[in-house]
Amino acid sequence: MSLAYIIVGLLQQQEMTGYDLKTSCFDQCLAHLWPADQAQIYRTLDKLVEQGWITCKIEIGRDRPNRKVYSVTEPGKAEFVRWLGTYQPLPTIREPMLVQLHFAEQLSNETIIHLLKQQVAARSKKLAECETIDLPSLADESANREQVMQRLVLELVLRREQTYIDWLKIAINVISHQKPYAIL
Repeated sequence: MSLAYIIVGLLQQQEMTGYDLKTSCFDQCLAHLWPADQAQIYRTLDKLVEQGWITCKIEIGRDRPNRKVYSVTEPGKAEFVRWLGTYQPLPTIREPMLVQLHFAEQLSNETIIHLLKQQVAARSKKLAECETIDLPSLADESANREQVMQRLVLELVLRREQTYIDWLKIAINVISHQKPYAIL
């Protein structure tokens, strides 16, 4: 998947500046799904303008700097709808901590447990942040279609983080009962 499709989808919801995309979208509602830094966002905006998927208009600022406001074009909307209906293959997942654990037999139990506890803390923080996202529950019949789709995604993120935390706690328990590493 490409950052371009995320940006087109966001701009389809409303016109925004690159700054708005970063602060209102990527730093808040999408941080748990697809992080992006400001440079990536602006590079992608430039490419999307070149491709004709979005346009840019300059809003002259009287008491502030000029702003570039982006909006989606008809070709951009058509490409976005085409992409929405396209199967997405399973992503390549890189889990540095799991690779460390795979090779961790030579570390002390205390060191491994310390690393795992750091992961518990980081995952717990992410879970807590996701739990603050204000979306109606799936049972809420007053929720609109957009809210339902966003809630479905959020439910998976919440479950994934909780499952990871549960697994980390199991791993900590198992390792705490392992015989110490024997130095030869």
